[in-house]
Amino acid sequence: MKKLALLLCGMFFAAGLVFASGGADAKGSSGGTITIGGIFPLSGPVAVYGVEARNGIELAIEEINAAGGINGQKVVLISEDDEGNPEKTVNAYKKLTTKDKASIIIGSLTSGCTQAITSLAQTQKVLLVAPAATMESITDAGDFIFRSCFIDPFQGTVGGIFAATDIGAKKAAVLYDNGNDYSVGLTDNFIAAFEQQGGTLVAKESYITGDVDFNAQLTKIKSADPEVVYLPDYYSTVSLIAKQLRAQGIEAPIVGADGWDGLTENAGDEVLNGFYSNHYASDSTDPKVVNFVKAYQGKFKSVPVSFAALGYDSLYLIRDAILRAGSAEAPKVRDALAQTKGSYVTGNLTFDAKRNPIKSAVMVELVKRNGKLSTVYKTTVNP
Repeated sequence: MKKLALLLCGMFFAAGLVFASGGADAKGSSGGTITIGGIFPLSGPVAVYGVEARNGIELAIEEINAAGGINGQKVVLISEDDEGNPEKTVNAYKKLTTKDKASIIIGSLTSGCTQAITSLAQTQKVLLVAPAATMESITDAGDFIFRSCFIDPFQGTVGGIFAATDIGAKKAAVLYDNGNDYSVGLTDNFIAAFEQQGGTLVAKESYITGDVDFNAQLTKIKSADPEVVYLPDYYSTVSLIAKQLRAQGIEAPIVGADGWDGLTENAGDEVLNGFYSNHYASDSTDPKVVNFVKAYQGKFKSVPVSFAALGYDSLYLIRDAILRAGSAEAPKVRDALAQTKGSYVTGNLTFDAKRNPIKSAVMVELVKRNGKLSTVYKTTVNP
């Protein structure tokens, strides 16, 4: 584990949320509200991401309002469901920026949905903060685009080095969605890192979004006899692949990324001996994590996955920037946000020149506890 951290030393590493002032701006010590609109996939194949992110934001709002709001102004949430569909993300964005007059947005959750609105936000000078969009190009649209998660090159590299060093695999296979930018980006960086550590890629198979039968690809993978299989996709697809993979008798460890969050509630024993990179570990002993998990469980009666933590942190990042700026005007908040240097649930965070966070990642393992799937912390990788 120490070797993994050292090898990555020096590296850095996709929910829509909107602030609009109900009074003149957030400078006021009383009166008015700060309206927050959220774009989340609250239904559809990645709904767990949106529900968790919204829950994290609602918890943050509850805490902030209980402490007096932001400069005396209460925070109010408006939610929009984009169903994980980029066209609906654009519609939600237009509604929030025209009807609701929003000038600061957090969203959306997945990279494809977020990418659909980055150019619009930049052109209109709307501050956009993506909680979980890990595709590298998300912030390329310009200086009004930020994110609170690490990027795909970082976690793809983390997965590749973990497979080679911690698992000790010499031969790897990859099964990925060749039409999904998230899956492709992770695949490329996993392979590069694994081979750099002396590993050999023995099989690289692909499918298209919406496929449900992976047996042909898995037959080829089985014949290559890999010692680890990388599955860079979202939990709903990974659960299907893992069932068919184990049914074919492939017992090798499986490794993935943050899209696996949600497997504990949507998969079975087939994902055991599985590991994935993530934004935080709910069983961490860090006081900020302990307090967040306790508060979340008290409100929502479940253990928060990383999307809840990222939503929670996104709101606090913007809250802190508004306080530093003394205003909720998007250009002023943008300037203050770029100067962030603080400690949050998902780690110590600053922004690089492209407004990507410089922060740590964790690797977690899927295990069985009291008859239920759960995750346990394995290691932290610092930038």
